[in-house]
Amino acid sequence: MTFEEYQTQAIKTAIYKDKVVYPALGLVNEAGEVAGKVKKVLRDSDRNFSPEKREEIADEMGDVLWYLAALAMDLNLDLEQIAQRNLNKLNSRMARGVLGGSGDNR
Repeated sequence: MTFEEYQTQAIKTAIYKDKVVYPALGLVNEAGEVAGKVKKVLRDSDRNFSPEKREEIADEMGDVLWYLAALAMDLNLDLEQIAQRNLNKLNSRMARGVLGGSGDNR
């Protein structure tokens, strides 16, 4: 499945009125749920990511992807183009030796 196919299918399940705001807030919420599940594995399972825990995290990551797709659609952006732009940025940083560090424009 391509990002374009995912975005097309995912948006069919969108039932909200507050364009941009709703998926942006949902994205943050779901990313927090991913982090929370990882935190609990670190705390409770001695960093052992069992198959069950990996599945739980994967489910939350799917929710992150859905909200990202919805936000992109609301902003008339294409996930495939977003992914390619990100790879271009990272490859440029790697080529220039600035993968580490901070700041958007490095």
